[in-house]
Amino acid sequence: MTRIMNRRSTICSSNRTPCRPSVRLKPASTFPALRGGAFCVGLWLMAGFSNLATASPGPIETDFADTDILVELPEPALTASELPDSPEQLADTVQNQISRARSTGDPRFLGYADGMLQRWPGEMTDQLLTLRATLDQSLHRFDSARKDLETVIAQSRAILQKNQARLLLANLEIVQGNYEDARKHCGQLQQSYPGLIADSCKAQVDARTGSPQAAYQTLKRQTDTTSTDVTSRLWAEGTLGDIAAQMGSPAAADHWQTVLNIAPDDLYTRTQLADWYLGRNQNDKVLALTDNYEQVDSLAVIRAIAMAESEHPNAETLAESLRERFAEARWRGNLLHQRDMARFQLDVEGDAETALTFAADNWRSQREPLDTRLLLRAADAAGNNEPARKVRSWLKEQGQTDARYPEAGS
Repeated sequence: MTRIMNRRSTICSSNRTPCRPSVRLKPASTFPALRGGAFCVGLWLMAGFSNLATASPGPIETDFADTDILVELPEPALTASELPDSPEQLADTVQNQISRARSTGDPRFLGYADGMLQRWPGEMTDQLLTLRATLDQSLHRFDSARKDLETVIAQSRAILQKNQARLLLANLEIVQGNYEDARKHCGQLQQSYPGLIADSCKAQVDARTGSPQAAYQTLKRQTDTTSTDVTSRLWAEGTLGDIAAQMGSPAAADHWQTVLNIAPDDLYTRTQLADWYLGRNQNDKVLALTDNYEQVDSLAVIRAIAMAESEHPNAETLAESLRERFAEARWRGNLLHQRDMARFQLDVEGDAETALTFAADNWRSQREPLDTRLLLRAADAAGNNEPARKVRSWLKEQGQTDARYPEAGS
């Protein structure tokens, strides 16, 4: 780590939000357990976003001694300034930075990766296009990500690279609620790369469009009877957890815990399981799962809610830390993950109107179950039926039901 001394400058903070575990596809016979791959939805990244929610800037404190330490930067902040010599080396470096960001929860590594891709003057290979799409997804630049992935699918001669892009594109469409497009990509993946990853892709779409019970049973049978690599099995277990939670089945916790037993740094699954326990008032389990993960916004917010509900002595300390973190992000215009902000406002601050504003903005581009439930809850708390009416109409069109949507039937 590198310590930065005061030079009358301000240091930018950023959001830390987990994403679905990533997969880098390889031939089935050589497909190893994958940890730290680049391909996931909703990565966090340090950057400025002028088009996102902002607040009027407050005063910036500049009265520091020259020897004061304002922030500690990871070593690559000073050592990764030189671009690699080849696109292959650049892809390896970018992949490593994304992997480190995902495993540590430190978004600055993604900032380095994005900066290197922006400065790269050479050819954008299919691999680099896929990596750039990964970073674009993390910034919610979904259209740009979609364009790069479609380019790779159309032009790449490497079948595994095409499959990787197809999986990432399917995930993108699932996150945005474009289920028919996602179904098409999942089906193509089943043809070109059959196995539990493609089966999980299809099951997720089927569950979100009216058939969660059948999707769960089919994927569970496939998982139980298929001999495959650890990564594919973990991907399927995570999907089974998601679908079980949609059905309100306690099996969700078992599936997610199976993933965490093997991959404890899987922040997406850790968040899902912590949220599950929170919804069942098992705050002791929430606190255990989120201990030492306060740097990840979604886990920190869940922890803050559990602390408040259990009257934990450190509840206000964490809440104040989150207030400062979100306030700085809003001041700088880089509040990327509005779901976390909305939930903090609703469940910690009790400000339903502000929560509804952020939840509604977030739902325009992200329609995962947690996004949908949050918007319904915020609308109900704010006494504003119009956003909830639109969500219910969309859910009816998709045939989507979820045990976590008690407000949807009201």
